[in-house]
Amino acid sequence: MPVSSPAPASDRAASPLSADHLLYLTDQNLRQGIELLFFAYRDFTSDPDAILQEMDFGRAHHRVLHFVGGNPGLTVAELLGILRIAKQSLARVLRPLQDQGLIAQRVGEKDRRQRRLFLTEAGAALEKRLQEAQRRRMRAAFQAAGPEAVAGFRRVLELMIDESERGRALSMIARS
Repeated sequence: MPVSSPAPASDRAASPLSADHLLYLTDQNLRQGIELLFFAYRDFTSDPDAILQEMDFGRAHHRVLHFVGGNPGLTVAELLGILRIAKQSLARVLRPLQDQGLIAQRVGEKDRRQRRLFLTEAGAALEKRLQEAQRRRMRAAFQAAGPEAVAGFRRVLELMIDESERGRALSMIARS
């Protein structure tokens, strides 16, 4: 393939394949994006972490509370698929949540083999407290960034989900 000379500056902005347009794909920019994601996640989870630490719980407990809270009646099998963890790992997290009266497990009405998960009143109160801490941080960032940046951020996050899982994840998000 022949090498072409760079397009004039006036044409570069309009060309979706110009070198200037692809500068965001450099290894340095990608590394910085990864680091920003790490720092953002650290701070995004810091408030809930402090709340959960008081109860001797961690992030795995938070994830279970989050997904059960947003999807009442979620089956254990569905939760295992969402979290991509082993049944034994989930059992270690679920047991204390049930023992503390935060999650109730019920047998499925149509299929008695199913175990459906629900937040109790205390579980819903805790999940709301955890969400409020994260919503404050996210609301402030969204407000400062503006609607176009938020739409772009959401699109990037959607595209980071494995393509084979994206449709399922997005439909779950839309329902919650």
